[in-house]
Amino acid sequence: MTTLDIQKLTTDFPLLNKMIALEELSWFNPNITSLEEALPYVGLGENDIEDASQRLSRFAPYLVKAFPETAVTNGIIESELVDINLMKTSLEQQFDTPITGRLMLKKDSHLPISGSIKARGGIYEVLTHAEKLAIQAGLLSESDDYSKLFSEEFKQFFSQYSIAVGSTGNLGMSIGIMSAKLGFAVSVHMSADARQWKKNKLREHGVNVVEYEQDYGVAVEQGRKEAEKDPMCFFIDDENSQTLFLGYSVAGQRLKKQFEEQGIIVDENHPLFVYLPCGVGGGPGGVAFGLKMAFGDHVHCIFAEPTHSPCMLLGVHTGLHDEVSVQEIGIDNITAADGLAVGRASGFVGRAMERLLDGYYTMTDEAMYQQLGLLNQHEGIKLEPSALAGMVGPVVVSQDQPYQTRMQFDDLKMQNAVHLVWATGGGMVPEAEMASYLAKSK
Repeated sequence: MTTLDIQKLTTDFPLLNKMIALEELSWFNPNITSLEEALPYVGLGENDIEDASQRLSRFAPYLVKAFPETAVTNGIIESELVDINLMKTSLEQQFDTPITGRLMLKKDSHLPISGSIKARGGIYEVLTHAEKLAIQAGLLSESDDYSKLFSEEFKQFFSQYSIAVGSTGNLGMSIGIMSAKLGFAVSVHMSADARQWKKNKLREHGVNVVEYEQDYGVAVEQGRKEAEKDPMCFFIDDENSQTLFLGYSVAGQRLKKQFEEQGIIVDENHPLFVYLPCGVGGGPGGVAFGLKMAFGDHVHCIFAEPTHSPCMLLGVHTGLHDEVSVQEIGIDNITAADGLAVGRASGFVGRAMERLLDGYYTMTDEAMYQQLGLLNQHEGIKLEPSALAGMVGPVVVSQDQPYQTRMQFDDLKMQNAVHLVWATGGGMVPEAEMASYLAKSK
């Protein structure tokens, strides 16, 4: 993109000037439409989510055997939902802003197997591929007890095949651990910002970790090229995969069930606001789609990004999606929020979900570290920096009167609201690493 184009872009979209100056900002989407109107643009529906849910149920007996920590949930990979009242008080005091309604945390940070939201999509895509191969070879049928996959015979079978993925860390963890457990040869192409402990953990599981000095985009591109050379290799494409997207989307119906168990109502008079940290967009996009299918127009999804990597906001706001990167407008894409260090958003997710997302905001690394320390101090919950991006969302919504007015959220509705921060990672962070995060938070 030439300088002239950037000049035109910043003239057409003045918000970009604040973005380029690395200022924290928010933007609420004026083009949001109803689920009914937006659904054709997604190209997926209720049946696709149900299909994904059933596949995960078929694999549950296998997961109980392969990962005994999933036995408590009978092989279903799911996370806890908790109130964070002390954190709510802390946010109100920090920002001098009352947050009406209830503040909760969805602890995908502590999902079994890989300790992050990526355990939903990443593991699901590996299982989908394994099922397809085993059925094609006549070794498995959908009516079988899938615990039979936990055997030497199947490990031998899968060892003929390989899987590759490009990642900043957490997706690589979920795909690497799951693929290796099944018996696949697996390569994870890691960008420069990936944490060393994640690389070490993958290698302990027998995963081939390929390191790059460049960012996420390069790791994905190289991973794709390597996979193309090998006809037995399956490349998991974080930028464009509908399978990954559907693995995440199952979260919607599961959250609905958790809400029902806790007697939490979501309807026109009881809005639900969900704050999702966003990297390339697959995880938050899939979860947001699942939430929309579960709660309809009564759920309002808001994406949070680092000031140094606001790729989804840039893509959706300008309508250019994956045709523009933060680097092209002069932003460096360097952030401590390694899971969100992405310069170019998924074009598939941006185009599919742009009519269904209420808004976007950005946050500095310092602010994420600050919230990391406060959440640990007040609630005893430890997350990695990128998982804190959603934490100031309730403040952003509470302070934006024009958005509340346009959406007809009166005082009563806001008092009845649930604000849900989606914690995306942190459950597997080694103690020494967590201590360094907490030191930075001070």
